[in-house]
Amino acid sequence: MEINWGLIWPILALQAILAVTGLISLFRAEPASIRGPRWMWVLIILLGNLIGSVAYFVAGRREA
Repeated sequence: MEINWGLIWPILALQAILAVTGLISLFRAEPASIRGPRWMWVLIILLGNLIGSVAYFVAGRREA
């Protein structure tokens, strides 16, 4: 079975970009502006793949 890397690389790149962006945003945010503990969001972002990063941006940050 041949793996078509042309289809997989964009998904992996998107996942990496979202994870790095999510982690940077998480560590720059004030503690009062985050819903839940930082360590929980780090685990969700890193282990949740694409959905973990999106979940942080949608539900993890409080409104200003």
